[in-house]
Amino acid sequence: METVLLVFYLLVAIFLVAVILMQRSSGGALNGLGGGDGTSSIFSARGTGNFLTRLTAILATLFFLAAIALSLLYKSATPKQASILTAPVEQSQPSTPEAPAVPDVPDVPTAGE
Repeated sequence: METVLLVFYLLVAIFLVAVILMQRSSGGALNGLGGGDGTSSIFSARGTGNFLTRLTAILATLFFLAAIALSLLYKSATPKQASILTAPVEQSQPSTPEAPAVPDVPDVPTAGE
């Protein structure tokens, strides 16, 4: 479920960016797609602007809804952890190296004995 929602979210984000980039500030977006002088055509200057504006609003709504759904899904999936600021600090004992065991050295007779 998480993977499907995440892929949907990414696709909506990509399409949203593409639709926004297709728009022109003067309202003549996708002007080359309109044919003839049909003013009621969806790809006329006004029809294209309305179409892209509606599509942008729909994609933006889907983007925000998917973002909220993902945040709620991941919030419920993660276990509650104490904050690192309020968690008790573990006191670890410093490790003291033990002295290495000295092997038994046999008594060596000296020359004067």
